[in-house]
Amino acid sequence: MPVRHINPEGLHRSPAFSQAVVVEQPAKTIYIGGQNGVDADGKVVGPTVGEQSRQAFANIATILAGEGATLADVVHWRIATVEGTSFDEGVAAFQEVWNRADPPPAITVHVVSALGPGLLVEIDAVAAV
Repeated sequence: MPVRHINPEGLHRSPAFSQAVVVEQPAKTIYIGGQNGVDADGKVVGPTVGEQSRQAFANIATILAGEGATLADVVHWRIATVEGTSFDEGVAAFQEVWNRADPPPAITVHVVSALGPGLLVEIDAVAAV
């Protein structure tokens, strides 16, 4: 499946993200709803952005595996984090799960005033297989 990572001249280039990703058809597209730092029992896993981000990425990996995909198939992440939390912890969690040899997806980050009770981060994704 042809996937092109777009980083046009004149725009900032980063090894952490692509400015855009184009997925040519045919492809199976997986839209993953917002995942939080919540375990299989519905309990928040910890009080930090890092702990919650690791769990959210694990949840996303579980969803993808069920569809024969991996985190490398993600073409777009959307991340919401609560104002006043350490964004660096979330980036560190991402770096733990992302293979730097893979082209980086497009990423959108929002800082929000609140999520659900005890939640500090919510991550959704789009993957193309």
